[in-house]
Amino acid sequence: MKYEVGDKIVVIQTDEDGKVVEIMNEKMVMIEVRGVRFPAYMDQIDFPYFKMFSKKKEAPVPLKKNIYIDNVKREKPITKKKVGDGVHISFFPVFDKDIFDDDVVEKLKVYLINENEEHYQFNYDLVFNGASSFNLKNELPGLSEFYLHDVSFEDMSEGPKFEFEFSLTIPNKKKAPSHEVFFKLRGKQLFNKIETTQKNNEASFRFELFTHYPDKIETEKVDLSLLGNAGFRVYDAGKIREHLPPARSVVDLHIEKISAHWEQLKPNEILATQLKEFEKFFELSLAHHQASLTVIHGVGEGVLRNEIHEILKLKKEVKYFVNQFHPLYGYGATEIFFN
Repeated sequence: MKYEVGDKIVVIQTDEDGKVVEIMNEKMVMIEVRGVRFPAYMDQIDFPYFKMFSKKKEAPVPLKKNIYIDNVKREKPITKKKVGDGVHISFFPVFDKDIFDDDVVEKLKVYLINENEEHYQFNYDLVFNGASSFNLKNELPGLSEFYLHDVSFEDMSEGPKFEFEFSLTIPNKKKAPSHEVFFKLRGKQLFNKIETTQKNNEASFRFELFTHYPDKIETEKVDLSLLGNAGFRVYDAGKIREHLPPARSVVDLHIEKISAHWEQLKPNEILATQLKEFEKFFELSLAHHQASLTVIHGVGEGVLRNEIHEILKLKKEVKYFVNQFHPLYGYGATEIFFN
């Protein structure tokens, strides 16, 4: 191996000094330059000896003269070069050899890349099947990169969801107080990206989370007296639960429990009716601040269960949900727990 951990190096393209902090595979190493870590191909770096011996000796520095406060020149501000727009999530595949000496992906290094000049705070969650597996809170300065963590390639087959909540480090009254985004990488999409990355001899691939931080949405105030005069019933928001239908801790979605004329419905109409009933009592559970909700969907072919689970994965109010053996419902029910 040409390099070892701790070796001092120089980046050929930018002439910046750094060091090797991790050997990723036979072609790539993780380097650190000015406190920032990122992967690099070995042909993109070199030992600094040539630079040290070929660098011209600088002339001796003359003695400094006394400088009075009136004569001090103002320094020009140093501006970083803006390379693009938006905040991206970036994946760096780390390769290893299998028993046939073929390159296989061992893990993915996950980074946040900020190509905006704004500074953000962020809360990051890696979610598997509705449950948080990794959480991190930190800051993302303008025009910078931030290493999040490693995800094993095997875990990527489970369809993880990368959830982010961004806010401005310096609040702006004209901007939204927070901005939530999430990203889900499918198996086929992942394989295509890795294949393209290898074909183009690139180190990573990325996806945009957002281009510009959103503005604050101004809510238009409504004159409630006009609504009352027009015949609408106006309720106090603090007493809204008094006027809502009662919630349930257990909801049975068997079609015969929902519709009296279910035998006249087509299969797709039955599924739509069941999902509508589920959404109704899900929202009522939230409005009544319930801690949990049990949904009875039956076993069958699992169509209704799978549809409900896909919906729950996208609900930010859901802390987690489980479909395990229940003494009353067997495997025909899913228990939902709210944040």
